[in-house]
Amino acid sequence: MMTFNQYQEKTRLTDLGTSAQDCLNPGWLYYSLGVAGETGELMEKIKKLFRDSGGIVTDEFKDQVIKEMGDILWYLARLADNFDIQFDDVANHNIIKLLDRLDRGKLHGNGDER
Repeated sequence: MMTFNQYQEKTRLTDLGTSAQDCLNPGWLYYSLGVAGETGELMEKIKKLFRDSGGIVTDEFKDQVIKEMGDILWYLARLADNFDIQFDDVANHNIIKLLDRLDRGKLHGNGDER
């Protein structure tokens, strides 16, 4: 198993440098659009699961979901790297926030400040 930070480091090896940072093309824009695009692909697969398979989840479907979620994870790791954020910090901050909401009975509702 690897940590989120180790995963983030490994994503650097497969980044083709398409996120050249300059004032007209900030790297974060490329990665942000990648997250959105890959999320859309995942949603398409889920939509077609209901349209074509009546919502029945197969091993093949799970494999497709794993691939799309991996693509999303890659772009998120590259986005974090672009902002000089450790990916472990993202995961830790998120789970601390969610457990705090659970303790306070605030899992339901809207907004980050609940």
